[in-house]
Amino acid sequence: MLFTKSQQEKIGTLETPFYYYDLALLDDTLKQAKAAADKRDFHVHYALKANFNDRVLETIQRRGLGADCVSGNEVQKAIDSGFSADKITFAGVGKSDKEIRTALAHGIFAFNVESIQEMEVIDALAAEAGVIANVSLRINPNVDAHTHHYITTGLDENKFGVPTSELEKAAAVIRQAAHVELMGLHFHVGSQITDMNVFKSLCVKVNEWKNWFEERGTTIRVLNVGGGLGVDYQHPDENPIPDFEAYFDIFDKFLERTSQQEVHFELGRALVAQCGSLLSKVLYTKSGIKKHFLVLDAGMTELMRPALYQAYHKMERVGDTSETLLNYDVVGPICESSDCFGKEVPLPVSKRGDLLAIRTAGAYGEVMASRYNLRDEIRYVYNDTL
Repeated sequence: MLFTKSQQEKIGTLETPFYYYDLALLDDTLKQAKAAADKRDFHVHYALKANFNDRVLETIQRRGLGADCVSGNEVQKAIDSGFSADKITFAGVGKSDKEIRTALAHGIFAFNVESIQEMEVIDALAAEAGVIANVSLRINPNVDAHTHHYITTGLDENKFGVPTSELEKAAAVIRQAAHVELMGLHFHVGSQITDMNVFKSLCVKVNEWKNWFEERGTTIRVLNVGGGLGVDYQHPDENPIPDFEAYFDIFDKFLERTSQQEVHFELGRALVAQCGSLLSKVLYTKSGIKKHFLVLDAGMTELMRPALYQAYHKMERVGDTSETLLNYDVVGPICESSDCFGKEVPLPVSKRGDLLAIRTAGAYGEVMASRYNLRDEIRYVYNDTL
């Protein structure tokens, strides 16, 4: 059960929709991830794109993680949230000059560079600032993540990273650049990966390209293997925390590294997804010839994932113990047919005013909320305030 009886009573008085964050679960998740990484001397950077709620970031920063950013504003947000600049990486296939200058001014740990042209731009802007920029070259390893095609990033046809056919040229550009220093290699093959064999395949590719550079006289100090570890959307109560031991053990066993090389990870969803739920009330019930609908006061403006890539989220009625179920299409109020959280969802027979929890919404939920249809800004509640 998501809430105690007293919490249910208080929630019933709150205006919906809102995100609910269980910061205690978040902290437990962070402790387990950090312990599993520390015992192998691995470094974990939290991917801000998953969730940049202030108290979520405060909890993560307090546990000593670094920050993985994909925009200049995320770099600034990480700094403002207390993350040390020497633990901040800046990735992204389309960094603007303004964003690069912001990161250079803060003296971040490294840029994850995704094209030869970007390398040349960073070199020029670093020269302008009179600094040396640390960079890791993102290589597209052509590893199939076996996940939704919208969240796979490591195939040849994806826009991310430097294709292997251009690595000779990239290495030459790096040797000639006076204001960038290659410190590492960066890889990331996708998101919501639950097949551990994908990470084994990634290790093989990382080993291959690390050796390729070292055979040409380039010292590699950092192997950044990205993130992508999935979570259990179907059973959030049974599996609230991913198996970090198994995940990190794959890299510990199959990644070839020396004692001088650091291994870095960029985890987002795996750390924050299960700590968040979207709470919404039933506005109306409707029945067609073959369909039953629940119309909620939350929609794709509050949680985009189902509309964007047909993502599944477990839904449950808060406080309900009824065994009488009915299959509903659970929809929102937005003027788009794609504004649907799930079809034929078995739920207790429901009425106007009932409260639903949409689970495992702590990652790519609040951060993707919009004001489309001039909707109110999304609200949030924490477990220690109930």
